[in-house]
Amino acid sequence: MLSILAAMLLLSFNASAHEVTGFGGGFVSGFVHPVLGVDHVVAMIAVGLWGALLGAPAIWVLPVVFPLVMAFGGVLGIIGLPIPAVETGIATSAVVLGGMIAFALKPHLLVAAIVVAIFAIFHGHAHGTELPQSATPLAYSIGFVLSTGLLHLCGIVFGQLVRAPAGRVLIQATGGVIATAGVWILVG
Repeated sequence: MLSILAAMLLLSFNASAHEVTGFGGGFVSGFVHPVLGVDHVVAMIAVGLWGALLGAPAIWVLPVVFPLVMAFGGVLGIIGLPIPAVETGIATSAVVLGGMIAFALKPHLLVAAIVVAIFAIFHGHAHGTELPQSATPLAYSIGFVLSTGLLHLCGIVFGQLVRAPAGRVLIQATGGVIATAGVWILVG
């Protein structure tokens, strides 16, 4: 999990050193965008962690709902449809998702999916409005959806510790750290 995140971060530094145009440039720009901000990283990992905490079928439903709805939010951003308080919504996603993990809250799957979907719109809108001029929108979108999925997967893999009593405590503590990061982002 950490090696995937480290590789993504290294890729982002190389990618931002040169502007690449066309499909490849759009894909790379989209792929690295979610890992460039701590707000996106913690929320994406939280989706996977919360799904793991909730168990089947949420372990797969939440990480599928998020990118699908995020892509819709991305389209809204690309076409210029304004959504108020996008950055606040993104930071709040870390607070709420982290809190759900920290307190091991287990709502009905539909409620969990709706919570994730609402926050996905904010994250997607931010990606869409920050589309680089030289990027192909489709390639950029494929990149940020794939990168988001990999961050969810990191959360799912880490979330497998939930099966052990000490692992459950570690996951809940991680949820607390994620929620605290969200609060820090909101007030910072």
